[in-house]
Amino acid sequence: MTLKIGIDVGGTFTDFVVARDGQPPFIHKTLSTPADPSIAVVEGLAQIAAALDPPLSLEAFASSISTIVHGTTVTTNATLTSTGARCALLTTEGVRDALEMRRGIREAQYDNRYTNVQPLVPRARRIGVAGRIDRDGRELTPLDLDAVRTALATWRDEGVQAVAVCFMNSFAQPAHEQAAAELVRREMPDAYLSVSTDLLPSIRFYERVSTTALNAYVGPKLEHYLDQLVDRLAGIGFGGLLLIMQSNGGVISPQAARDKAALTLLSGPAGGPGAGLFYAGAHGQDRCITTDMGGTSFEASVAVGAPMLKNDGEIARHKIALPMLDIHTIGAGGGSIGWLDEGGLLRMGPQSAGADPGPACYGRGGTLPTTTDANVVLGYLDPEFFAGGRMALDVAAARRAIDQHIAQPMGLSIEQAAAGMYRVACNNMAQGVREVTIKRGFDPREFPLIPGGGAGPIHGCLICSELGIPLQIVPREASVLCAFGMLMCELRHDHVRTFVTRLEAIDWVQLNALVGAMADEGARALESERIAPEHRRFELRLDCRYIRQYHEVSVALPLAVIERRDASAIAKAFHAEHLRLYGYALEGEATPVEIINVRLQAIGATERPAYRSETAGDADASAARKGRRSVYIPERNAFAEVPVYDGHRMRCGHRITGPALIEQQTTAIFVSDGFDCVVDALGSFVLHVKGREALVKAAPAHPQEVAA
Repeated sequence: MTLKIGIDVGGTFTDFVVARDGQPPFIHKTLSTPADPSIAVVEGLAQIAAALDPPLSLEAFASSISTIVHGTTVTTNATLTSTGARCALLTTEGVRDALEMRRGIREAQYDNRYTNVQPLVPRARRIGVAGRIDRDGRELTPLDLDAVRTALATWRDEGVQAVAVCFMNSFAQPAHEQAAAELVRREMPDAYLSVSTDLLPSIRFYERVSTTALNAYVGPKLEHYLDQLVDRLAGIGFGGLLLIMQSNGGVISPQAARDKAALTLLSGPAGGPGAGLFYAGAHGQDRCITTDMGGTSFEASVAVGAPMLKNDGEIARHKIALPMLDIHTIGAGGGSIGWLDEGGLLRMGPQSAGADPGPACYGRGGTLPTTTDANVVLGYLDPEFFAGGRMALDVAAARRAIDQHIAQPMGLSIEQAAAGMYRVACNNMAQGVREVTIKRGFDPREFPLIPGGGAGPIHGCLICSELGIPLQIVPREASVLCAFGMLMCELRHDHVRTFVTRLEAIDWVQLNALVGAMADEGARALESERIAPEHRRFELRLDCRYIRQYHEVSVALPLAVIERRDASAIAKAFHAEHLRLYGYALEGEATPVEIINVRLQAIGATERPAYRSETAGDADASAARKGRRSVYIPERNAFAEVPVYDGHRMRCGHRITGPALIEQQTTAIFVSDGFDCVVDALGSFVLHVKGREALVKAAPAHPQEVAA
């Protein structure tokens, strides 16, 4: 037996998906262990080994695993909670305050209480040294190596754990940075080193220095965690391949993740969009909205043919300019705490009860009301069947928490307060979806919704109603959607070089040489990860803009455009993307287009698990019915008795009419009054607006049915 496992470590739960040849995926959840997340990983593997038929010892199970694909929130949490390393910044004399000055643009212009973000590196540990390169890579002032040595001696005495090196214009000539980095390695061998030209050799100093500092800030944390994880896995006999999920939707080796820790800042949710496309593809759809509602946060993303990428973003207001999936995160999870603001209005989150103590209904000492507590009071969760019956929920504790903190202060009944909490939480999530659809130029009504996370399918119908989405596809693996998506990811390495030129003046020889050098660098990285040449491919993107514009638009192009020296193809693709994003293009006008950056992604194909589809059978799902329960119906604003179905017994072709509940061991699906449900060939629960059965269109053959 050879197994491939996806593991997604979240703030509340750690999710597992075990891909077994010829069998449905085995899914499992266990509570996370925030003090040392690797403990939950090994505990979860032990629980899976014991649950198999026949059961296996942990060592026998671990030895049968060929690949583990692992997503982690270690770097994310370190940034959000300001618990990263004690780091320092070595930069060019005169610009050490760039981390605080940022772009010089006030983020909230009309907020009179606005305060600037606290830099990850305090001013006392930011030292500028003499030495200057101009924008063309010419040395104007030699690097003062004695000043570098003095700075390192100071930091060594102060117990600095990580050093970031970022000089002005180093993207054009990295010699000064590399010389300084060599001194850091020699003088502070135990410090984590983050060098901007190794991480992000591109134009724009603030973005580069912020990304380099962020990498230094989270690097030691991730390095320590990966060392713990590798040791624990080796201790139970795992000898297979360990891959780490990165923010761009691909995977990398643990060593690459150690060197460039900032690549993992969206590691956990990055598997979701790819998984969403897989399930949407079973219905002939090449686009979808994917959400992931965990215990702490809610992520939303859009995929059109492929997951949407962006070249920069922010985490806790800190700029990061590395390629990442366009995922919007808000504090709206199952553990999000309900509270009343100064005006007496009900709010949900972003504060979370997390895994410890967790929601009040967990019975672990939590006393504040959360989304999960509201779901228990509203009947969406069976207190005797939570986590498949492994964890009983305390309904009385949930009611007390809601009564004390929400119901009594607002003069409502406990049920009315719980319904309000549910609606506010769903509204927050709908707003999160708007951020990645309407604000990106997409109409959410044209996309199926793929709700993921343990609590996601409970809220899917109300989110769809809020946004006018007529179709949602709830996978059987919805509760571990991101972990499932990790099993389908490929190795990816991003490379970027600044190349400023107008289209009519491109030096094609220089551009071809630049792309070739990046391709060679990517090929070496894939070769070190044992990817054969026939399994490698390269994808090109150019960052372009109209002359004098402030921001660029990243345009995907075939490599043949460079070989053909086809400037018109570049212009045409840029105009089309600019029109889609902003509603206008200056094609045909006398406004030149210029290239700013050249990006190349080196991709290594990995073996994907095989999945088999089912043939549709009887539409009658009555055999899967397990009882009835009183639940809150949002459309009626009242409680009603609804049928409850065992999701594990439902098969392809089964149909049910809402309102109803479908229960699985790791999630519950609420089919509201305005929706009906049918099970598709992959076992997914497809919910469509009543009277619109034509929306459910199965594809003739799913591409993964024949995947190796």
